[in-house]
Amino acid sequence: MNRRKFFKWAGFGALSLGLYGCVKNLNVKQKNYYYSGPITDHFDGVYFFNRKDEYVTSFSDLLKWKIFEKRAVWPENYSSRYPAVSPNPSLPRDEITVTMVGHATLLIQMAGLNILTDPVYSDRVSPIDYVGPKRHNPPGVQFESLPEIDIILVTHNHYDHLDLQTLSKLVTRDNPKIYTPLGNDTIIQEAIGNADIQTGDWGDEFKHNSQLKVYFEPCQHWSARGTRDQRMALWAAFVLESDDHKVYHVGDTGFGEGKNYRDVAKKHGGVDLAILPIGAYEPRWFMKSSHQNPREAVTGLQLCKANHGLGHHWGTFQLTNEKVDAPKKVLAKALKKQELDQDRFIAVQPGQVWKLPT
Repeated sequence: MNRRKFFKWAGFGALSLGLYGCVKNLNVKQKNYYYSGPITDHFDGVYFFNRKDEYVTSFSDLLKWKIFEKRAVWPENYSSRYPAVSPNPSLPRDEITVTMVGHATLLIQMAGLNILTDPVYSDRVSPIDYVGPKRHNPPGVQFESLPEIDIILVTHNHYDHLDLQTLSKLVTRDNPKIYTPLGNDTIIQEAIGNADIQTGDWGDEFKHNSQLKVYFEPCQHWSARGTRDQRMALWAAFVLESDDHKVYHVGDTGFGEGKNYRDVAKKHGGVDLAILPIGAYEPRWFMKSSHQNPREAVTGLQLCKANHGLGHHWGTFQLTNEKVDAPKKVLAKALKKQELDQDRFIAVQPGQVWKLPT
């Protein structure tokens, strides 16, 4: 085996046990590393779980996927059709503008605030710096072009969503308020001691200021930074509510039976915009419980009664088997099949700027 192949398989191995650490039979009952709190309908005292726990993927399934499944070959560079942009640092409070940075990193500007989701500017998303999934396109907003960030939403602790290097730079530069689910604060504060963090459980609500409320909502996923901490930190979606608008942001989720989407509609009465993941979904037999596909995302858009949708989590880091442009194509077909306007749900690319229609 040559050196290049060795590092490739070493990277896949590290990521299999870390980023894709859904290996239930490796867990040994022990003390939670990140969080201590009362038992709930999604926390057993050590591990977090989905309310209807579909966390059943075994280590043998993980090996089966890695050894026998064929991954599509992505181009070295998958360039966005949009050039890198420099967002306006301040917008009217009654407007919503979303700028795609890349993967799950989006700049949401609403209620006069600059909100950044799952900020990742690193070249790779892996526990090892020099192996693992690498970036196939540059960020749509260069770090130096980011406006001053008021709020950061960290949905969970996977490396393609929780990038400590990027967070550290943002804390040093802007000192934003970081909203993240239970347990993730421990991970962040161990690396960034001065980070301003607000943790929350599913169902929690926080008033950021007079203009914005932040709600923590359930999603169907899991968490891990390594081989021994699976499900020891919670994962969550968010609803941002201003006097004028509501935005629903989901970093990662399986569709399940669609209950989480229905519950958001019931609780919030629909939303102006849903930002939903549409990538990293093949093979379905392995990914279905934690990553929805574009067809399911379209159904979710309707179930949560969203007026508009933006699809993210595709085209930047190759995490699973599908082709680089498959999510965008499948999304378009799903919209057409359900007779929905193509502009209602857009697969956004780095540098693309979307404004809520008035």
